[in-house]
Amino acid sequence: HKTAALLQVAVAAGAILGGANAEEVKACELFALDIGLAFQVADDILDVTASTEELGKTAGKDEDTDKTTYPKLLGLEESKVEAQRLVDEAKASLTQFGDRAAPLLAIADYIIARSN
Repeated sequence: HKTAALLQVAVAAGAILGGANAEEVKACELFALDIGLAFQVADDILDVTASTEELGKTAGKDEDTDKTTYPKLLGLEESKVEAQRLVDEAKASLTQFGDRAAPLLAIADYIIARSN
């Protein structure tokens, strides 16, 4: 949840600096929380499915250290479903912003489409 908290602060700060009202800041915080969790799910999936060369770090490290991960708890396919659900929820939280949210929506899609 560290990644989610970091993203939450960054996105909320950007919203505040951009003149967002309290409701808009809350929507941005929800977006960031969801994409932060989606990032973690995607990272856990990549640790299982990608090679060390693809990742640029040691693949399979989570399993080697018996770390609790989304694939370990939910299975690989359900983890993919959960990552997509989190991204969909994140994107839905920004509907009030219309086209102004396009960069954040693109980031949300990238988070689960990345290969490293």
